[in-house]
Amino acid sequence: MNDVVRLRHGAIQGAIVEGIAVFKALPYAAPPLGPLRFLPPMPVESWSGVRDATSYRGRAPQAGLRSATRPELEDFSGAPDTSPDSEDCLTLHVWTPAVGPGKRPVMVWLHGGAFSYGSANSERLRGSRLAKRGDVVVVTVNHRLNIFGHLDLSAIGGADYARSGNAGTLDMIAALEWVRDTISEFGGDPTNVTIFGESGGGGKVSTLMAMPSAVGLFHRAIIQSGAVIRHRTRERARALTDLVVRELGVSDIAGLVSMPMGRLLAAIKPAEKALGRSPFPLFDRYPFGPIVDGDVLPRHPFDPDAPEMSRDIPLLIGDMKDETASFLAPDDLVWHRDLSEAQMIERIRAIAGDHTDRVVAAYRRLYPDASPADRLIAATTDAQFRIRSLTLAQRRMGRTWMYAFEWETPVLGGRMKAPHAMDVPFTFDTIDLTNATGGGEAPARLAEIMSGLWAAFARNGVPEHSGIPHWPSYDRRDRATLILDATCRIENDPRGEARVLWQDITGTA
Repeated sequence: MNDVVRLRHGAIQGAIVEGIAVFKALPYAAPPLGPLRFLPPMPVESWSGVRDATSYRGRAPQAGLRSATRPELEDFSGAPDTSPDSEDCLTLHVWTPAVGPGKRPVMVWLHGGAFSYGSANSERLRGSRLAKRGDVVVVTVNHRLNIFGHLDLSAIGGADYARSGNAGTLDMIAALEWVRDTISEFGGDPTNVTIFGESGGGGKVSTLMAMPSAVGLFHRAIIQSGAVIRHRTRERARALTDLVVRELGVSDIAGLVSMPMGRLLAAIKPAEKALGRSPFPLFDRYPFGPIVDGDVLPRHPFDPDAPEMSRDIPLLIGDMKDETASFLAPDDLVWHRDLSEAQMIERIRAIAGDHTDRVVAAYRRLYPDASPADRLIAATTDAQFRIRSLTLAQRRMGRTWMYAFEWETPVLGGRMKAPHAMDVPFTFDTIDLTNATGGGEAPARLAEIMSGLWAAFARNGVPEHSGIPHWPSYDRRDRATLILDATCRIENDPRGEARVLWQDITGTA
């Protein structure tokens, strides 16, 4: 196997990991440094000699933005990403069974982190297992986040900065264009590209499905715990920009371009707090994220309906059964299951408002033997994750398949259940690189099924695998859903009462 590849911009030297060739930190656009900060991505400049592509480099600036977690969960997802924050972050990693001519399906992973933090550099995203299991080429992408990728300077900077609020979104387009133009050098088929991602990564997939510039750059899509129905309006984006410049004490482009990275990061949370809650709190997800600007993103991804431009793209979509167990874990009352009924009600009131009484009554019926903490996890999961996936799938139908990941981890006394992001190492078959499962045959088999199923879908556009029964597409009549568990099965309209409740509350029935 040759681990040196000559690209149009220069030669690269990769490495072999688990029998798979890997090329890390390949630039797909010019570093957005100095005067290029906040601007759309620019073309890569050629280099001489052989570029070392054997190690990760920087990740997008994000210091101080990731929420704190419990000490018990510090290594739950495996070794942390220790890459330095750097604005020189427009890079991607390629994992391939063999370089040179080939027609392997290509799977492009967009990482999670709410358009605010995260990277493609973590060990649980090691692409060698998935590449080997499915005979696919795996690409994982870094791009600009938070204030660096989504600060709308159109009112300050004029035409040059008209797309600044979507710079990070345009980075993803640049990465997909790089795949189109270059992936054949790594044995990949640019006419068979699947985009997939979890949490914010699923939000990125949702966004790309509504972007005219993405048409033809991908051919299948997978949204894991990250369905996006709506994005920021131009008005809300400009209001946030006003709060940022007030926080920084500077309002001209020159001052913002020269502002130290750390000061820009420090302005994010105060500005977001001052902005306040969105008028659509269950559907508007990201204070710093893509903007519906009539250009890069002409419309909300799935509001009021599904975009015609991606109607024929096969889609897998689903969630974890207990998404918010991870977000609520820092709360001692939830972690130790000491939350009282009254405390649970007040926490539900924060998201359900005038519908609180009916939500509380419904989850008492649905989970009569559960603790208030577990009912809170169930209600907030449905309100903050599942309703978005259900709404997206229902507005789309067609070539859409719905799943629910329900296998519960026994670690930490079972408190985490089936939490947000635990599916990521199952997707990449890297659960042994985390501390999320406790080992054993059941999770290993489920990782084999899930990674193999995802790769099969990337190859053929149909989710078929020997480890699952026939999986019908999603429709209003049956609402067939694949349950990913120790024994995989199909259920029609699982937890239907909760679905109807939240569809009624959100007006999406």
